[in-house]
Amino acid sequence: MINFNTDLAVERNDIYRKANNIANDIEGIETQNQEIDDKINISRVKITNEKGAEAIGKPIGNYITIDIKKLKVADNNEIQKAAETVTKELKELIDKHTEKQGDILIVGLGNIYVTPDSLGPKVVKDIDITRHLLKYAPEYIDPQTRTIAAIAPGVLGTTGIETMEIIQGIVENIKPKLVIVIDSLSSKSIERISSTVQIADTGIVPGAGVGNARNEISQNTLKIPVIAIGVPMVVEAATIASDSIDLFIEKLQQDAKSNDYLNELKNVNKYEMIKEALAPKDYNLIVTPKEIDDLIENMKDVIARGINFAIQD
Repeated sequence: MINFNTDLAVERNDIYRKANNIANDIEGIETQNQEIDDKINISRVKITNEKGAEAIGKPIGNYITIDIKKLKVADNNEIQKAAETVTKELKELIDKHTEKQGDILIVGLGNIYVTPDSLGPKVVKDIDITRHLLKYAPEYIDPQTRTIAAIAPGVLGTTGIETMEIIQGIVENIKPKLVIVIDSLSSKSIERISSTVQIADTGIVPGAGVGNARNEISQNTLKIPVIAIGVPMVVEAATIASDSIDLFIEKLQQDAKSNDYLNELKNVNKYEMIKEALAPKDYNLIVTPKEIDDLIENMKDVIARGINFAIQD
């Protein structure tokens, strides 16, 4: 069985294809790539049946991955363009799963006190909330405005309550037509840390990518559609070591032009070899970049703007 160790469907698809020497699409999975410009690329993975779902360990549905280059040094115009890309992709999923004026609940998952896990709560602070205005001050707002509520429920370690239990209680009381959850994810690529957005209409299992899976938040559990927006914020030390070896081999290959041993080493699954070496000493740490504060702020702006325009457009 393949150990994916990533929340991203596009990475799982690539890992499965490489492990099974599949050149084209996996049976039950359709893929598509779209280059927006030199800094933004979109990869779409659509799982169409149980065979595809079983192959990469993700539910049937749509997974849109938006890769944004050089986000940590992006200016406001670049952040806005990335947000507009998020808006377009998110709006298409929202329109697919609920009517134009359907009430939406937005949930920012994560721990506000742990920087790599604080994306969800930070995004919620910047969401345009309307539910209270429509109820208590309707004269000051367009009656056609969609009803939006939002919450950052915290984590089990600080509340003593499973996040799923909190969300279920809210859904039962305010009865939204759709839930949007935002969470930090894990990746198998250093390059994707806080530079990639995954939008999926299949919900989410919080903590699954780092081996701390909580209760599933999806249409299966909430009985209404759930769209998940996730951004990779951490990788394992084994991933960093594996990627570093690849870069080292590429440098040697450029100098040496050809080397059978290096070619062979580059094609093996170094991640599992390195993880096996690190695990006994508990050295396979979960790692985040030193610029994580700036990255979080920029990505928070991308996601919050993307959501605000998508839900009220």
